Amino acid sequence: MPIVTIRGPLGSGAPEIGRGVAELLHVDYVDREIIAEVAVRLQRNEQDVIAKEMPPSSLLGRIAEALDRGIPFGAGVEGAYLPTWEIPLDDRRYLQALESVVRELARSQSLVILGRGSQFFLKGYPHTLHVLTVAPLKVRVKRLMEERKSSQEAVEREIARFDSGSREFIKRYFQAGWEDPIHYDLVLNTENLSFQAAASIIAHALSIKA
Repeated sequence: MPIVTIRGPLGSGAPEIGRGVAELLHVDYVDREIIAEVAVRLQRNEQDVIAKEMPPSSLLGRIAEALDRGIPFGAGVEGAYLPTWEIPLDDRRYLQALESVVRELARSQSLVILGRGSQFFLKGYPHTLHVLTVAPLKVRVKRLMEERKSSQEAVEREIARFDSGSREFIKRYFQAGWEDPIHYDLVLNTENLSFQAAASIIAHALSIKA
């Protein structure tokens, strides 16, 4: 069963291209559905899971997070006296649940998965193509300004926040560099490449690799 994993910095087209690939292959495109399933398995709300995807990159942010993970007095060593949803969600439980969901999806059907560390969980998985999309910052800013009708300053802040969170996510959970091409089979620069053309290239590359 062919699998495509795809991710990229904000504005590079990863979600749009991923959906295009799914349409060409007539398979499911999976994104936030993974968040929902992880939340169910951990008995948490989706915001808790989303927070794990955007870990703090600053020193102050990491200190605050560490303090937040402290278990209140009287809760016991494992937080035995707290309801499940009040026990801080640690990295190990989150990563185990995330990997379980991604691997089960890959075993059950052909699909396109957006991000969520899927290129690491499915590394070496048969009939799988791992894709990274990139584009110059000025191109990404222009795209998002047109798409969202936002100012340049607002878009640049959003890009910086998204890219920083994604970079920290990969570093924290996989001890790797987010944009290191060694983790991908195919890197596409979408500066002068339409999303439709990029989707076609990926579909063709998958057929060759598979």
